[in-house]
Amino acid sequence: MSLSWVRAYCLKLPGVTEEVKWEHLAYCIGGKIFAIQTLEPESVALSFKCRPEVFAELTERPSIIQAPYFARGQWVALERAGALPRKELEPLLRIAYELVLAKLPKKKQAEFTV
Repeated sequence: MSLSWVRAYCLKLPGVTEEVKWEHLAYCIGGKIFAIQTLEPESVALSFKCRPEVFAELTERPSIIQAPYFARGQWVALERAGALPRKELEPLLRIAYELVLAKLPKKKQAEFTV
């Protein structure tokens, strides 16, 4: 399974921008990253922020690990593209977006909420 749809999905969310950071494609809201996708084939296909209880649950599953450098912030990493089906991954990306949006200053949040 490919993660080529991730970019289109993330960019549909209100106010999302993409930037290349550390040779990865970072999806941001208000300048803050909520998901990172690899540009080159390597050990991690996609990383994203999640809730603490989901973090614990996901990291017990095969091919899902604590995201290198980001685990302290409750980020998980998919070691391969098919680690989670699209049907399960889309809501997790939406939650990652919402978690980061909620941490932005209220004035900044208002710019992105409908």
